[in-house]
Amino acid sequence: MNHFLPLGKYSFGMGDRFARQGQAQLQACIQAARQGVDIVPVWNKSNREHATIGSEPAQSRTAADAAVKALGWNKPYFLDADHIRLETVGRFLSCSDFFTIDVADWIGQPPPPENTRQFLSRHPELSQGQFAAEPAVLEKIAGHYLLAAMEAGKVYRHIAAAKGAALFATEVSMDETDKPQTPVELRVILAALGDEAIPLQTVAPKFTGRFNKGVDYAGDIHQFEKEFNENLAVIALAVQQYGFPASLKLSVHSGSDKFSIYAPIRRALRQSGAGVHVKTAGTTWLEEVIGLASAGGSGLEIAKEIYAGALEHIDELRAPYAAVLDIDRQRLPSAAEARRWDSGQFASAVRHDQQNPAYNPSVRQLLHVGYKIAARMGTRYLKALEQDEASVAAGVTENLYERHVKPLFLAQD
Repeated sequence: MNHFLPLGKYSFGMGDRFARQGQAQLQACIQAARQGVDIVPVWNKSNREHATIGSEPAQSRTAADAAVKALGWNKPYFLDADHIRLETVGRFLSCSDFFTIDVADWIGQPPPPENTRQFLSRHPELSQGQFAAEPAVLEKIAGHYLLAAMEAGKVYRHIAAAKGAALFATEVSMDETDKPQTPVELRVILAALGDEAIPLQTVAPKFTGRFNKGVDYAGDIHQFEKEFNENLAVIALAVQQYGFPASLKLSVHSGSDKFSIYAPIRRALRQSGAGVHVKTAGTTWLEEVIGLASAGGSGLEIAKEIYAGALEHIDELRAPYAAVLDIDRQRLPSAAEARRWDSGQFASAVRHDQQNPAYNPSVRQLLHVGYKIAARMGTRYLKALEQDEASVAAGVTENLYERHVKPLFLAQD
C-alpha cells in the first residue's frame, strides 16, 4: 500500500456550515480527552454545502486552524473534502487533508466483462473461508461494485499526484445505495479497493435502516448491531489479506444524531478493540438555530424567520436530500403559529430530546436542510451568531459531548 496520513482510532466528522463553531466543537474533544478518550476532530463540508452557502474550502481550513490555535490543541485534526468526485475535488486539494471519495454514481454500472473476469481470477479467496460466496454470486457482486472501486482509485491517484500520498487520509463512501451491503459484498468491495492500492483509513458501507438527516435511526437495531459486528470482522480480514493499514475502520455516515445505535456501536468497539469514524455533520447548524432562539430577542426573531423561509421553500430545500428525509407536512406548524413561540417553545421543537413532548422531528428535519435560508441572510445571520455567541457555543459543545461522545465512548454497559 502507499503511504498515508494516519487518522487515529476514534474520530468525529464535525460539520460547520458557516465555519463559526470550531472552538465550541473542539471543546467537546477536549472534554473527552480529560476523560481519557482521544477523539480526532475532522471538520467536514461538502462541495454542495460550499456551493449553497457561497463559501470556499480555504475558509473552513482557516476556521479550523484558528480554533486549534485558540484552544492550544496539540493533537491531530483534519479537514475533510466531503463527498468529492473527480470533477469537484480540485478546489479542495490545497487545503484538505482528508478526502471522502463518493462513488455512488458508479455503483450498479457494469464494468467491462474482462475487468470482472480478471478481478475474480485474482481473488480465489473470495470463494473460500469466512464470508465466502459461490462464483456466480461473486460475479454479480463484482459487476455491481467493481466500476465504483475503479473510480475511487482514479480519484485517489489524482489526489496523491497533487498532494503526495503521505499528506492525507482517505475514505471511500459506498453508503448511498438502495440496499445495505452484506458482509460478502463488503469483502468484495474491499478486495477491489485493495487492487486499487488505496491506503484506506475509513470505509462507509450502507447499513440497514433509515439514516435520515438530523433525527434518530429508524430500523431494526438488532439487525444493525449484527451488521456492524460482521463488518468489523470483514475489515479485520481485509487488513490481513489486502494490505490495508491496520487502522482501517468503519465510517458511520449518521446524518447526525443516530442515538439508538450508539450503544450497539459502543459494545462492538469494546469487544473488538476497533476504531470508528462518526460523521455528525449538520448537528452544529441546528444547534446554532437553537442557540439563537434560546437567546431570545433578535436571535429568536431570526430563528423564526429561518423557519418561515424554510417552510415557504420546502420543496426546493428537500429536493437534494429527498432520499434522507421523512418530513410529515401535517406536523409542520404554520409560519404564523411559529411566530407566536417563545424561546422555550422554539428550542423544544427543534432540540433532539425525544423525552420532550414538544420535540418535533419534522420541524427539525426541515430546519436541517434550511441552512440555505440563513445563507441568503448573509452578514445578518453571521452577526447574529456573534451577538449570541455564548448561547450558541454552549449548545454546540453540550450537544457533541453529552449526546454523542458520552454514549459512544464513556457510557457503561
